[in-house]
Amino acid sequence: MIKFKSVKFKNFLSTGNTPIEIELDKHHSTLIIGDNGSGKSTMLDALTFGLFGKPFRKINKDQLVNSVNGSDCRVDVEFSIGRKKYHIVRSIKPNKCEIYMNNKLIDQDASVRDYQRHLENNILKLNYRSFTQVVILGSSSFVPFMQLTPSHRREVVEDILDIKIFSMMNVLLKQRRKELKIRQQEITYEYELLISKIQLTQDHITKTKEKGKTSLISLEKKLEKNQLEYDKIKKEASDLKAKFNDWNTNIKPKQEKLDEDKQKMSSFKWKLQDKASKARQEIEFFEKNDECPTCEQHIDEEFKKQAIEDRNVKLAANDIALGELVAQVSEMEDRSKLYEDIQKDARDWEVEAAKKTSSSNSIINFSDELVEQMDSIKNVDGELSEDKIKLKTYKEEMTTVEKEKNKMTEDGNYFTIAKQLLQDSGIKTKIIKKYLPIMNQLINGYLNKLEFQVKFNLDEQFNETIQSRFRDVFGYANFSEGEKMRIDLALLFTWRQIAKMKNSTNTNLLILDEIFDSSLDANGTEEFLRILDTLSNENVFLVSHKTDLSIDKFEHMIMFRKEGNFTQVVS
Repeated sequence: MIKFKSVKFKNFLSTGNTPIEIELDKHHSTLIIGDNGSGKSTMLDALTFGLFGKPFRKINKDQLVNSVNGSDCRVDVEFSIGRKKYHIVRSIKPNKCEIYMNNKLIDQDASVRDYQRHLENNILKLNYRSFTQVVILGSSSFVPFMQLTPSHRREVVEDILDIKIFSMMNVLLKQRRKELKIRQQEITYEYELLISKIQLTQDHITKTKEKGKTSLISLEKKLEKNQLEYDKIKKEASDLKAKFNDWNTNIKPKQEKLDEDKQKMSSFKWKLQDKASKARQEIEFFEKNDECPTCEQHIDEEFKKQAIEDRNVKLAANDIALGELVAQVSEMEDRSKLYEDIQKDARDWEVEAAKKTSSSNSIINFSDELVEQMDSIKNVDGELSEDKIKLKTYKEEMTTVEKEKNKMTEDGNYFTIAKQLLQDSGIKTKIIKKYLPIMNQLINGYLNKLEFQVKFNLDEQFNETIQSRFRDVFGYANFSEGEKMRIDLALLFTWRQIAKMKNSTNTNLLILDEIFDSSLDANGTEEFLRILDTLSNENVFLVSHKTDLSIDKFEHMIMFRKEGNFTQVVS
């Protein structure tokens, strides 16, 4: 229960620097009177401004500051809820809002809007509209319950039944569902990304292995081909080396011996030619000379003839020997040319054998490279170890993501059920359905006490049906202002009774602003005062400018009056 203690205000509307303080819990009934414009309704504006930051009447915030003093507009409201005592300070010029609990200032780190929301949702547990329906009735600016839209009517009833918590829960649920949806989108993206990573990694491993297998087969074929080529070239080189070795062993010595013999034959030929030349010179000498040129002795003809004959015999023998020698040399030249041709072939064999050997070495090197490639391919599992580690990590992440995904699906199902329970057609409607008959019963009971003989009914959408004694069906708008006032009073008392039953927006304070000054007739006034007498643990304030009211029906009276430009209070 909210028990209001006091409201104090200064430089608020017509109130000046001298604060006005009204105790709200001291008397069961208090009559507030004063002339029009004396400031009687200022208390209502100050109270709602202190609690909700806006006045009861439609007055701009800047206009709340006393126009004479122009600053230091302040309202203090004190109340208690259980053992907790609250003190609210709200001011204009300077702008300030402070909430004290048990004389300790509540944290003000949050924004003003959040601060006010905390006050309404967590402390008062009612907003401006519900407060004005349960605590205050009257004034031309006041919008009665029956003039509210169905949605606003429902909001007031939810506050009274203390089921607005479900609406707050629904708001939180919507936020959670929104966050869940965003996270579901994120986790779906993560899930699909991991699937892609796993698939790509697996494909890479598979393709690498298949490629390695294909490459291995290809390399094995190349290696086999290389071996055949190597064997062929190796044999060819071996054959060429064998030919060269055969030449070097068997033919070359013969060629060298032939060259030696040719040299000897050339020397012998030279000697024979030299002998022949000398013999011809001697023959020519004897033929031309009769005397010795040296000793000048006569040479005998017979001696000359015999000498010429001897030398011709020698020359003929020498010519025969020389002819035979030339023939032998010619034969040697032919053999030498053959040997030279064989030598040239042998040199070609040697060069070609070297080339073949070099090619075979290249083939061996290439084969070694092929073997290394094959060994590398055979070791592909080692090369793919990093990919396998990645794949394992991706699969572990996938397991975690799947668990979270399943958890979010489960949460989503719970949220769907909660949504059905928390929406207007859910648990709130069930509670409202439970209390609607009680509400209608109380409303009709108070209408009877106010001598208004109709059957009043609110449906689940809070649309009214009002049936007369003659079963004619009407709406709220069909009645006179006095009848409307009776309906408003019946609703006010009903809401307060329901609030007591629920201990929700239950409060000690009831303020009635000028309800006797407009449409309520004498009978209605009497019945209303009787109802007030039945109220227990209530502090009722009745604001009126009528001076003919029975003051003795009230425990206390407060008079507002203007002195100069400022409102004064006389108690």
